[in-house]
Amino acid sequence: MIQKGKKVSLEYTVYLEDGMQIDTNVGDDPLEFVVGKNQLFPALEQEIVQLGVGDRKEIFLHADQAYGPIVPDAFREVEVEAIPAQFRYNGAVLGVQDPSGGVFPVRVHQINESKAVLDFNHPLAGKNLRFDVLVTRVS
Repeated sequence: MIQKGKKVSLEYTVYLEDGMQIDTNVGDDPLEFVVGKNQLFPALEQEIVQLGVGDRKEIFLHADQAYGPIVPDAFREVEVEAIPAQFRYNGAVLGVQDPSGGVFPVRVHQINESKAVLDFNHPLAGKNLRFDVLVTRVS
């Protein structure tokens, strides 16, 4: 078992429930995290700390263990003019700056002549995920 405070390096690939690959670092730099520093989903870290260097594991996370459920209150109606013209279609993703200077994605859920409904949920909210991980180093 990997101890708290240890740095872990991983190769990973992430899939949606239907098998569609959504992210990977295979062939690139490994993902590095420190056990116990809340840098990963807790359920994912809990599975990884049971592994050793060279171990592979397929880890399934329910939406509630990953980006959470879709929150109905995260939908907001705005005037269509507030949306840049090139993003005035269903499914468009805008980058919105938060008060601290970070940028997060907002999806255009619905649009009509005068109003647009924006979805502020994380794009992976409500999605079950499968992680294929390989522990490459522990230090």
